[in-house]
Amino acid sequence: MKALVEAIATSLVDDPSQVSTTEEMEEDILVIKLTVAKEDMGRIIGKEGRTAKAIRTILNAVSTKSNKKAILKIVE
Repeated sequence: MKALVEAIATSLVDDPSQVSTTEEMEEDILVIKLTVAKEDMGRIIGKEGRTAKAIRTILNAVSTKSNKKAILKIVE
């Protein structure tokens, strides 16, 4: 799932070298933290958060299929 989020993010930003993802377990939930360059933050979030919501929807579909729960946090 980490690779999926990273692949989506690198295709959206101007500077793919600044994209990084980390996975952490909080209780029984997989937390994927996405970090991008400050200039690319708007591209990841999108108008009214639509792009971020779409990424979270895809992540939710993949995690549900594998019987897990995952959330995405976008950090600076």
